[in-house]
Amino acid sequence: MIASENRPARSATAVDADDILRRTLRRHAAGVTVITVPGPAGFTATSFTSVSLRPALVSFYLGLGASTAPAVQEADRFAVHFLGTQNAEVARQFAHSGVDRFEGVAWTEHEDGLPVLDEAPAWLTARVTLRQPVGDHLLVVGEVETGVVHQDATALVHHDGAFATAHPLLPQPIRRAS
Repeated sequence: MIASENRPARSATAVDADDILRRTLRRHAAGVTVITVPGPAGFTATSFTSVSLRPALVSFYLGLGASTAPAVQEADRFAVHFLGTQNAEVARQFAHSGVDRFEGVAWTEHEDGLPVLDEAPAWLTARVTLRQPVGDHLLVVGEVETGVVHQDATALVHHDGAFATAHPLLPQPIRRAS
């Protein structure tokens, strides 16, 4: 049951859960990546994460209804591009459906037709080890094969519905409650 001071208790619906999840996740900052597969196909993702060091596994999620879902479901490898603040327009372009996401973006064909974005500060490639539908998304796990760090860059993050930057914070003493 959901209750607040302003309304009576009621059963949560899927719409309520969607709204709660969306509003709450806007508070979570996430690194911005572009994931590519042979085709070429690619999309902007904030769902990328490391899974394991031994073996070196990484993962991401993609909506089952996304335009790139068929290419991702057929791909045996993928590349993850870690974006810096200078790549915000690339992130926007790869987030739009119905456009040629690679238009005007410099990229190189890596092994087996895997597109690698030339301007990404860092990237890695992985071989798919697991594809699993989870709710309305597809979980993809891959074992890292190669990776390159070209440059230090201020990370591009997504927070509160917008692209932002991450800056290191100086250590601050913990303030104790009196």
